[in-house]
Amino acid sequence: MYRAPRGTSDILPQEQAYWRYIEQKAVSTTQLYGYERIDCPVFEGTQLFDRSVGEDTDIVEKEMYTFEDRGGNSITLRPEGTAPVCRAYLEHGMHNWPQPVKLYYLTSIFRYERPQAGRYREHHQFGCEAIGDSDPALDAEVIDLAWQLLYSLGLHRITLQINSIGCKDCRPAYLAILKEYYAHGTPDLCPDCQARVVRNPLRLLDCKNPQCQSVADAAPKSVDHLCPQCQEHFSRLKEYLGLLSLPFRINHRLVRGLDYYTRTVFEIQPEAEGSQTTILGGGRYDDLIEQLGGKPTPAIGFATGLERIVLNLKREGVPIPPLPRPQVFIVYLGDAAKAKAIKQTAALRRKNIGALTAPGGKSLKAQMRQANALGIHYAVIIGEQELQTGTMILRDMTTAEQQTIPGEQLEDWLTARR
Repeated sequence: MYRAPRGTSDILPQEQAYWRYIEQKAVSTTQLYGYERIDCPVFEGTQLFDRSVGEDTDIVEKEMYTFEDRGGNSITLRPEGTAPVCRAYLEHGMHNWPQPVKLYYLTSIFRYERPQAGRYREHHQFGCEAIGDSDPALDAEVIDLAWQLLYSLGLHRITLQINSIGCKDCRPAYLAILKEYYAHGTPDLCPDCQARVVRNPLRLLDCKNPQCQSVADAAPKSVDHLCPQCQEHFSRLKEYLGLLSLPFRINHRLVRGLDYYTRTVFEIQPEAEGSQTTILGGGRYDDLIEQLGGKPTPAIGFATGLERIVLNLKREGVPIPPLPRPQVFIVYLGDAAKAKAIKQTAALRRKNIGALTAPGGKSLKAQMRQANALGIHYAVIIGEQELQTGTMILRDMTTAEQQTIPGEQLEDWLTARR
């Protein structure tokens, strides 16, 4: 039997209500903050991610789906959403637009990693990017957007964690201090961290292996080694978050997993004890546009996985509004009644009333049973007598009450009860 590839999943009809609910909330919330939608290609030139994400990150080293196309070009399925948006910003001259340019996306992301709950090799992201402004007030606004989105979805048991990892001026000195600290504990680290000591020391703080966490907990803190400009930026960010009444705590081990982050980084996590699954994360990337060939352009953004949101909605038992579905099922007896049912069903649909006609060959009892199984509210019954009198029997499937009404009144009767 054919099956979906490992690390992918089918989103079945009974799950769709969660996805549409999240997407609708995401779009309506971002519009309040002035964001517009952008859609980028599902694949890009590999060099875009090598240059932006960082060659020494797990994504580039282990997780990208990269292949050579028939033209000999190295192509990569999108492993994250920020770099393609920045590429589009440059390609389409968005630096000439009013700044900051505020964009959001809903897209598929591809990473070859070990599948687990809420994390798949193809997963779906909602992300926001605000490009062209360095004001920490924008950081606070982006974090507020992220918080309000999750809160509006019904996720109230969440925590906000922030940190500052400095800029290209002050971070090198901090990394030297970090390397010196880790030089004394390298034999006790996991194999990945032993390699990171030399190649990507900032990621040492983010390791989830128990043998490395106690070492990371006692490591020097990035906020103690910020330059005056980064200190001022972080201080003002905390002030603005207070003005917005956003509860936060500083997590000195929070660094995020991509090389392009500068200054502000943040995550929103479940409040549940022992939970390690980040729901949403992001930060500032002031050097990325320049790395991709543009002028120095500050920016900040975040992304959240839809699968992880669904997982947390279910975990917290958040009620999800059902998707609209047909409320009328037309049952018929005989060929003449079937013709009338087909015509009446089409008329209701043209009045924006969802309606179904029973498939042919079923008895009246079987048709009614199908209407009940579909959760239909009203069954409309047309038989020989109804054809002769120009009437229809209307049955409420919830209360089992039924009445006979003139056929021409059906649309108005249903419209009045929507």
